[in-house]
Amino acid sequence: MEIHEDVRPGVLLLATLDTKGPEALYLRDTLRGLGVKPLLMDLSMRYADPCVQPEIPAGVVAEAGGSSLEAVSGSRQMAPNMAIMAAGAARIALGLVKEGRVRGVIGIGGYTGSFVITAVMQALSFGFPKLMVSSAAALPGLSNQFLKTSDIMLFHSVVEISGLSGLVRNVLRRAAYALYATVQGRAVDPVIDKEKSIALTMLSTCEKCARSVRLALEKQGYQVVGFHAAGIGDRVMEDMIAGGLFHGVIDLAPGGVGEHLYGFMRDAGARRLESAGRVGIPQIISTCGVNHVTPSRSMSRPEHAARRKYDLDRFRTWIRMTPKELWEVAEVFAWKLNKSTGPVKVLIPLKGWSSVDSPGSPTYDPAEDALFVRRLRSALKKEIELIEVDANMEDPEFARAVMDAARDAF
Repeated sequence: MEIHEDVRPGVLLLATLDTKGPEALYLRDTLRGLGVKPLLMDLSMRYADPCVQPEIPAGVVAEAGGSSLEAVSGSRQMAPNMAIMAAGAARIALGLVKEGRVRGVIGIGGYTGSFVITAVMQALSFGFPKLMVSSAAALPGLSNQFLKTSDIMLFHSVVEISGLSGLVRNVLRRAAYALYATVQGRAVDPVIDKEKSIALTMLSTCEKCARSVRLALEKQGYQVVGFHAAGIGDRVMEDMIAGGLFHGVIDLAPGGVGEHLYGFMRDAGARRLESAGRVGIPQIISTCGVNHVTPSRSMSRPEHAARRKYDLDRFRTWIRMTPKELWEVAEVFAWKLNKSTGPVKVLIPLKGWSSVDSPGSPTYDPAEDALFVRRLRSALKKEIELIEVDANMEDPEFARAVMDAARDAF
């Protein structure tokens, strides 16, 4: 990779210079004025203005992605071209980070540029400063695609990043100051003591239990890292577990397993409930939210409208699973947990699986929940202990039962 010898970058600046050349140069100059040393990388998929000189040209990026700028610019296949440039840029960025040459990354783009640039940012580790300035940030359904499981800071420009009007300059200067603030001092990796770190899933409907368990574990000297188990948070947890960051897992809210099976909103991916078993760390599993599904409006079918439901708020509705669905999800749970190479305990609260799953709730049905338990018990291998607790998920008795299991496991 050829980089100009007179440039000593402290941050990486990503842009498509064929469409964002003047804006990228303005941002580079602003960063320099703050005392930051930017390294400008061009992600253009066609030849840009030769007067704009990046430190890392698009041709170098395309070659790092296994192609050439000539091939990319001559192709009309947008998706493969984007993948090539993103792969090349990620490879270069990771190398620069490893060498200690950059302490943060900032990108500017519209729809296409934001997809390519955030794909690069997603390859960088948790805790490494990443700031994406995007005019497409507020388009429906896109922000989650830009972020995925990465801790990217998404800066909505509101106005198009086109030209250097006063509004655009204002946006770029604020972004420069934001990145400047995050890269002051020495960039460090997240500090996790694996032998004392516990991953804990939680939802608002089991928050009381999760808080009690967290506080009890912290008193014993554990570092508890919580994950909001609404689809993205538990995907992140699975990735971190696979990366060897945790000593054990308390998975109170594994509803993403069933949501993935049926393609609903809390879908946590195909690997949900598998990483801990694969690396062999202790797991304590419970059932918050497992007996409900959350189809989006676009996924909702007429039969969903006829089911029992609970409105958490004006945005979120939980719909009761059918007995057939409970049976099917239990089989998936068993199949995943049976592959575990470490100890597993499953705790079932007999008086409701969440704060909204209690007597008086329209979806409360312990008799149907028992179908899940019966199928799970029959399908689990004998080494996995299934413990029934005569309490609701949010009762103090259940939190104590979780801690009893934790003391045995951890």
